[in-house]
Amino acid sequence: MISRHLNLIVCLALVSMLSLTFVLANSGLDFNYIIPKRLIKLSAIIIGGSCVAISAVIFQTLADNRILTPSIMGYESIYLVWQALILLMAGAAGIAALGTLGNFAVSTLLILLYSFAIQHWVLNRFKQDMHQVLLIGFVITMVLTTLAQFIQLRISPGEFSIFQGLSYTSFERANPSTLLFAIGTVALLGMFAPKWARELDIIALGRDQATSLGLNHAHYIPKYFSIVAVLVAISTSLIGPTAFMGIFIANIAYRVCDRTRHTHILPIACCIATVMFLTAQLMVEHLFNYKTTISILVNVLCGGYFLFITLRARSHL
Repeated sequence: MISRHLNLIVCLALVSMLSLTFVLANSGLDFNYIIPKRLIKLSAIIIGGSCVAISAVIFQTLADNRILTPSIMGYESIYLVWQALILLMAGAAGIAALGTLGNFAVSTLLILLYSFAIQHWVLNRFKQDMHQVLLIGFVITMVLTTLAQFIQLRISPGEFSIFQGLSYTSFERANPSTLLFAIGTVALLGMFAPKWARELDIIALGRDQATSLGLNHAHYIPKYFSIVAVLVAISTSLIGPTAFMGIFIANIAYRVCDRTRHTHILPIACCIATVMFLTAQLMVEHLFNYKTTISILVNVLCGGYFLFITLRARSHL
């Protein structure tokens, strides 16, 4: 039993060690301001990282492809279009009037509405052909990204700098209100995780095998797309777009985990995401003095490791 969960135990130990380092390093044990602020950021790192990891693993299972991420469906592009629009129409005053909680709520709602529209007009029509769904999602993402870029050209330089800040992954804008909503939603989804993990194991076998085992593939695909949309909406609204980080995190989890069952992969993926984000945040704060971003460091760390294990596996063929 110990060897069966050894990887998870090691990952949890790393998360605990890095969490303590993040909260206490150079804090002067200031429990009035510094440590509470860091605990809020730590919560954002854990919740945001878990949402990124779980959504990536589920999406790759649905697509039967390990080099895809939910961002290919345009969820994060909707977020960027909204941020650009509010800056174009109301400027920095509009962002300030909405506040962190208001922007979080509106961004989450827009992503979910977009997801429901995709399911109604695309997924229901092409649910027998997942490649067609992914292709349409990719085209929509390109259109939305281009629209966001077009809007960026019409805003002032000052507002553009605000937009740039909103378009990067950051844990600085998390607050207790948004965290409570995110934690509550993730906890609610977590109650059904064991059942969903078993269903995902069957879906991962393929359409024919899943059908022969009594799983209505066409019924469960929309359900899990909805779950992915909720997780992406929470992570994007809470910490900003994460682009292709999910690809690296999920594939590292597959490599680290010695089992293919989702009950093992999902918690390890959450731990790996948290470790990566904590490591990057520590480097941003204490090594680079905020002169780089979380996105750059996580992509370098995860991408470097992913490339290493890919080339290593290739050399063994």
